[in-house]
Amino acid sequence: MSTETGSAAGRDASRIHNIGYRSYDGPRLGRAYARRSLFSQTLRGSFGLGRSAKSKVLPMLLFGVMTLVAAILVAVSMAAPDASKLVIEYTSYAVYLQAVIGLFIAAQAPQAVSRDLRFKTVPLYFSRPIERVDYVLAKFAATASALFILTGAPLLILYVGSLLAKFDFAEQTKWFGQGLVSVALLSVLFAGLGLVMAAVTPRRGFGVAAVIALLTITYGAVSTVQAIAWETGSTGAVQWIGLFSPITLIDGVQTAFLGATSAFPGGEGPGAGAGVVYLIVVLALVAGSYAVLMRRYRRVGL
Repeated sequence: MSTETGSAAGRDASRIHNIGYRSYDGPRLGRAYARRSLFSQTLRGSFGLGRSAKSKVLPMLLFGVMTLVAAILVAVSMAAPDASKLVIEYTSYAVYLQAVIGLFIAAQAPQAVSRDLRFKTVPLYFSRPIERVDYVLAKFAATASALFILTGAPLLILYVGSLLAKFDFAEQTKWFGQGLVSVALLSVLFAGLGLVMAAVTPRRGFGVAAVIALLTITYGAVSTVQAIAWETGSTGAVQWIGLFSPITLIDGVQTAFLGATSAFPGGEGPGAGAGVVYLIVVLALVAGSYAVLMRRYRRVGL
């Protein structure tokens, strides 16, 4: 075969065919739309919506536990003779059911971030138009919103039940508002800490274990040390020991500023002065969690 014949055959083999792709001339929705979409997808995914039936079981079960316990407490309060208020404070509900909340964030924080890390899809998000700050804010806000729904729904049941029982409207409304502020702060704090632990590793199992260790084991350790300090007469140390666990931090803030009854040994939570320290630590942990996530996704987004 001659060189000219071979060149002609090569040109025929490299011919470009039109297979029907067309350019897009429509509107560009931009970063805001991408951020909202990522927020919505993550929030729905936290409760298994849009995922397999198996993925819905645990979050819906935990949500059911949170709301069912509230409904039972309302029924008990209404059945009690001469009752004038609920058998539980709005601000105490999340503290008593913190194990359920911890299990929820331990299961859903890795779902929010670990899969993107495991399948290396983060650089695709950052290609365009979304940026690193959009990704972190959307994931953070969606996870906090999911926790707020989980913790706020039972408070709403308690509030509606108290009104049906004809308890004092002004008091119940005030306490309900205090409870919402408390669980909002808890949701932001737990979301930040949970996402940081989950983003450390792309392995879902390790992420779940890390979140449980941070939220549950620290609470058990702090509660034990507080009880020892109380029994040995070191009552002044009890409030400062509470700085070393996320749930006791929330307990301290709401005791100092929201009129809550403390779950600390002896029921003696921090006063206003120590409460400022508690609040500063909570805000520092939230800001620190955001900074750590931004740094983490600066590395993996390349």
